[in-house]
Amino acid sequence: MPPRLLIALAALGSAAILAGAFVFQALGYAPCDLCLLQRWPHLAAAVLGAVVLALRLPALLSLLGAAIMLVSAGLGLYHSGVERAIFAGPDSCTSNPIGTLSASDLLAQIQQTPMVRCDEIVWDLFGVTMPNFNALFSLAFAGLWLMAFVAARKAR
Repeated sequence: MPPRLLIALAALGSAAILAGAFVFQALGYAPCDLCLLQRWPHLAAAVLGAVVLALRLPALLSLLGAAIMLVSAGLGLYHSGVERAIFAGPDSCTSNPIGTLSASDLLAQIQQTPMVRCDEIVWDLFGVTMPNFNALFSLAFAGLWLMAFVAARKAR
């Protein structure tokens, strides 16, 4: 496949992920802090792809696109681990153990807890959650960016 087509597919894929996130949000699935954080790499990759294609910039920038998508995959894996209690999540959107808390401390924690928690699975398809999908698609898009770089190098 030509490098420009691969870049277009990767950028459009990131744009589709963003669109899907906004559709889920419109359907009532409010994003948590980690969900919002995972949107930024997709925005950056979609913009990068559009700029590379529009300005006919060198395919060397495909490596930047791949790196951005690897960051996105890392965020998705981290969020997946937070959902499954493998990793401790950020204090801003996860709960702490309550076994040693007094009633007043527990009440204070409840009052400070945001409405949308990062450590709860709000949607899944056959056990695959939204952060899982983000990680998988981000890895696939990183592969497309890398394929674009390799294809451009071969075309020289």
